[in-house]
Amino acid sequence: MRVVAYSIKSFEKEPLAIANRKKHEITLISNSLSEDTAAYAEGKEAVIVFNGDEVNAKVIDKLADLGVKYIATRSTSISHIDQQAAEKRDIKIASVPSSAIDQHPAESLSMILAAETIQNLDKWQEKKCLGTSCICSKSCDSDTKKSYEF
Repeated sequence: MRVVAYSIKSFEKEPLAIANRKKHEITLISNSLSEDTAAYAEGKEAVIVFNGDEVNAKVIDKLADLGVKYIATRSTSISHIDQQAAEKRDIKIASVPSSAIDQHPAESLSMILAAETIQNLDKWQEKKCLGTSCICSKSCDSDTKKSYEF
């Protein structure tokens, strides 16, 4: 899957590379997602965002016009993403389930967030249900519903 990851900090690069294992073609950029930087998603199927990224209706429209189908956030919160706008443009959203980070030391947080984010990309690519990471309440497309594992 072709992906651009926004708002990447230097300490996140290695965990994402390790978790990815060269499965996805990920472009890492330090810029946060906004109307001005949405163009970096041209030719990508997915974007990876974080809490500080501006994922409002205008940005989602730009992403959809560029062909983006998926938004994965490297956080448990989705308050920074306009879910209604994403649903209107048929963009799927995934987050990191809070259960994935519970009971883990703070120093392993970057690796856990990276691993969960890559796992979401893997499942989308394989047309599998994301389970507790899914924000769309498993409202999969009727065309692909049969191929999702529940």
